[in-house]
Amino acid sequence: MSDSAFETLADSLLATLEEALADHVDAELQGGILTVDGDAGTWIVNKHAPTRQIWLSSPVSGARHYAYDAGVGQWQDTRGGGDLLAVLGAELGVELNWQAP
Repeated sequence: MSDSAFETLADSLLATLEEALADHVDAELQGGILTVDGDAGTWIVNKHAPTRQIWLSSPVSGARHYAYDAGVGQWQDTRGGGDLLAVLGAELGVELNWQAP
C-alpha cells in the first residue's frame, strides 16, 4: 500500500469514528489522533504511518495494532484479535461501521 493510500484510508477511518462516537461519548480528532473519553477511561486511536497501521490504546483491552486487510475491507488485529471496529464498538457499547473510500 502506498503512503497516500494509507493516509486516505486512515484519515477516513478516524473521521468516521469521531462522527459515529460523538453522540455517545466525548470524542475528539486532532492531528491524526482520536481521543475518546468513556466510562472506563480514555481510548486513543491513531495512525502510525511507518508501519501503515492504526494503533489503539484501550483502558479495557490494552494496546493493539491493526493493519488494513483489503480482502475483507477491515482493519484487522495484527495478532489475530479481530477487527478494530468490533473491538472498539464492544468496549464502548456502540455499533460502528466504516467503508473504505
